[in-house]
Amino acid sequence: MHLPVDLIGFSVALIASLSFTVPVRRLALRYGMVDLPGPRKVHVKPIPLLGGIAIYLAFILAILLTHREIPLQQIIGIIAGATLVATVGVLDDGGLLHHQIKLFVGMPIAAVFLIASGIRAQLFSQLWPGTIGAALDVIFTVFWVVGVTASFSILDHMDGLCAGIAAVASAFFTISAVLNGQTMVRTLGAAALGAALGFLRWNFNPAKIFMGDGGAMLLGFLMATLGLKIRPEGTPFPTNWLVPILILGVPIFDTTLVSISRARRGLLPFTSPGKDHTAHRLSNLGLGHRGAVLALYCLAVLFGTSALVLPRFSPASAYVLVAVLIVFGCVAVLFLEAVPYERQVKLQKSSSAT
Repeated sequence: MHLPVDLIGFSVALIASLSFTVPVRRLALRYGMVDLPGPRKVHVKPIPLLGGIAIYLAFILAILLTHREIPLQQIIGIIAGATLVATVGVLDDGGLLHHQIKLFVGMPIAAVFLIASGIRAQLFSQLWPGTIGAALDVIFTVFWVVGVTASFSILDHMDGLCAGIAAVASAFFTISAVLNGQTMVRTLGAAALGAALGFLRWNFNPAKIFMGDGGAMLLGFLMATLGLKIRPEGTPFPTNWLVPILILGVPIFDTTLVSISRARRGLLPFTSPGKDHTAHRLSNLGLGHRGAVLALYCLAVLFGTSALVLPRFSPASAYVLVAVLIVFGCVAVLFLEAVPYERQVKLQKSSSAT
């Protein structure tokens, strides 16, 4: 009996991620690659970084063993983009790069690798077939990849949060692909799920290792890629584009919340880290660290389930569901803005500023 390729990929990635994390942790400790405690951190003792290396190796190994039904050109583009964002992230973790390099150089170039391999959005080209629609799709692809990758980068602020949300999203991408006969998405999603779950064993509270930006950016890039490839069969445009948006609802919501909140206080959303994320605010409401993370897992499952049932709705009903979720999101933003959280202040340009 032949095992399904996606099951093989999941198993390989899971075992490899579980196994590789141990020596990677030792490597991080040996070379002093640790995340030190600070006023904007939730941990109180140094935690080894570089967990993203284990996630990367596990994913790549699984894909190399199961990629037979995926076009070689697209595999090369995905591996090239994943390698780039993981490398840039690790260098940023080591303080070897300016933090804006990953946002304005690493992520856009990774998106270009996908586009060159034939992976891009098919959004505007369905509205305006031809050169203009294709050009707008290329621009949107870069925006999508950068946005989703960055959202996972800033989501990595509590033990187990980023890896867990990526695992839930990967699971729903894989389920959707199984239901719609998309072999490539099944294979990629299963490998990403195994890699994230294996690392989560060591990263859930209390974490023994952090993935760092190398891991968070890698998972974000993979989720962005899956979002570009998932296409529910028989789902009309533009409803089909709501599926990846819903599956990635938690990181999209968290990024929206902190962007609005920080902009209101005169801060740049992606350059002003602090304890003002959704998980921080839920923790302050009394859920605690684990409770906040588990609550967001549940929310991710709710979003993912909505994405699976969305294609069964008529277009009008689908829009009603999305409208309800948007209203829910707006109310949630207003509510969370009113609860206690760390309010960073804008630095004053004066000689007395400290």
